[in-house]
Amino acid sequence: MTAIELRDVNVALGSGPARVHILKGVSLSIEKGEAVGLVGPSGSGKSTLLMVLAGLERPDSGAVTVLGENVAVLGEDALARFRGRNIGVVFQAFHLIPTMTALENVAVPLELAGEPDAFERAEAELRAVGLAERLHHHPAQMSGGEQQRVALARALSNRPEILVADEPTGNLDETTGKQIADLLFAKTAERGATLVLVTHDPALAARCGRVVRLRSGRIETVTDAAA
Repeated sequence: MTAIELRDVNVALGSGPARVHILKGVSLSIEKGEAVGLVGPSGSGKSTLLMVLAGLERPDSGAVTVLGENVAVLGEDALARFRGRNIGVVFQAFHLIPTMTALENVAVPLELAGEPDAFERAEAELRAVGLAERLHHHPAQMSGGEQQRVALARALSNRPEILVADEPTGNLDETTGKQIADLLFAKTAERGATLVLVTHDPALAARCGRVVRLRSGRIETVTDAAA
């Protein structure tokens, strides 16, 4: 079953002579439970593509269907609710709230979504990523790897069907990055979630089922990672 379907998606920024086309007629299908890596040189459009399929960036034209819903036509409130129910996001920069503990960083979005057991679920997710001893620590008291674990726990806490990750190991050393990648793949596989990630790391891309290579805003190739 298809989780994500993009048809002839175009995205441009700016106006007049300064207008830059970021994505040019991109079409792509991703199946439920699949792990897909988006790769390509800087400026190729891979992060924009990730944001479009996550409903964080609107296309100028084309259709973006996620779990059967054309997210390109949803209003802002409906789109935010859809993302909150179905999509988890992990960024290269951890985007944790510095004045909140790890537990609060994970629980507060759940509370805002109306989940009655927000703190219990947040604690369970933090324990699942190996942070049982860090629940009440603030981001400044944690290493980069620990902060990314908190970000991953937060992304998984709404039990999303789709997880998107933009350079999730980009700010980490090699050993810590591998630990985060192991968690990322293990947790999505365990839950049967679809994973789409942007990476410059060939080893990380090779762990995906398919690799989509972009260049100058277009899909250049789509290959099995093992090929």
